Amino acid sequence: MPANPFNNFTDYGIGIGLRVPHYRHILEKKPVVDWFEIISENFMCDGGRPLEVLDQILEQYRVVQHGVSMYFGSAEKLNREHLKKLKTLVQRTKTPWLSDHLCWGSVDGRYTHDLLPMPYTHAVAKHTAQKIRQVRDFVEVPVCVENVSSYAEFHASEMTEWEFLTEVSELADCGILLDVNNIYVSSKNHNFNPYDYLNNVPHHRVGQIHIAGHSKFEKYILDTHDHPVLDPVWKLYAHAIQLCGHTATLLEWDDRIPSFEEVHHEALKATQFLKNHTSPVAA
Repeated sequence: MPANPFNNFTDYGIGIGLRVPHYRHILEKKPVVDWFEIISENFMCDGGRPLEVLDQILEQYRVVQHGVSMYFGSAEKLNREHLKKLKTLVQRTKTPWLSDHLCWGSVDGRYTHDLLPMPYTHAVAKHTAQKIRQVRDFVEVPVCVENVSSYAEFHASEMTEWEFLTEVSELADCGILLDVNNIYVSSKNHNFNPYDYLNNVPHHRVGQIHIAGHSKFEKYILDTHDHPVLDPVWKLYAHAIQLCGHTATLLEWDDRIPSFEEVHHEALKATQFLKNHTSPVAA
């Protein structure tokens, strides 16, 4: 399932995040990279250096947009001004799909700038799916929702996180950005088997995969994106590829960012798992 409706029938390989410390290297050296993921909100502006850099990147590379503030799970209506700016950027980048997180984070127009976990109820799933459909219809590209790492749970939840992700994606008829590092982090924080999660999501809806590093503390694991991918996450990734097929994969490295070469080298480790992929397992 490398190309499906949820990634607009594309077959992208291994990408990395476009980050400020690497701008000069990329623009001067023009390294070979399958694609870059950009944080949409960093480029939703009227001009200036961000768009100047982005336009130069677009001359050489494929770009996919990833958002951090749509807050599909918030109770309030979608922000129309935000959507208009997002659509303008979509038209500029020609991103084949865009993604944002399955979370909430705003109340009455005030934003937490954090990705907060949701209660996994049928009512919340219905509300969230409706907003995802509205976004997709407005921006006119497929939308993939990403599972977040979490550190708290709700007593009101009526299902597991993977059941909730499945219900939302099916009600919205949207794609999934499957973050295998987030699955691992949450599995340790909430004591579930991460392979149960992987085995029970709708694999045909996975349009993209995220991998990243995390940090271990005494009582919890934190999704820090500040060092290489750890072995348990690579094992989960290998299993995900067997289930989902050769899927567009993105390494996230957002803190203590090393050289471009080190980040790209870490991302390309995914190649061995993509090469070892045999055949998809039916969902």
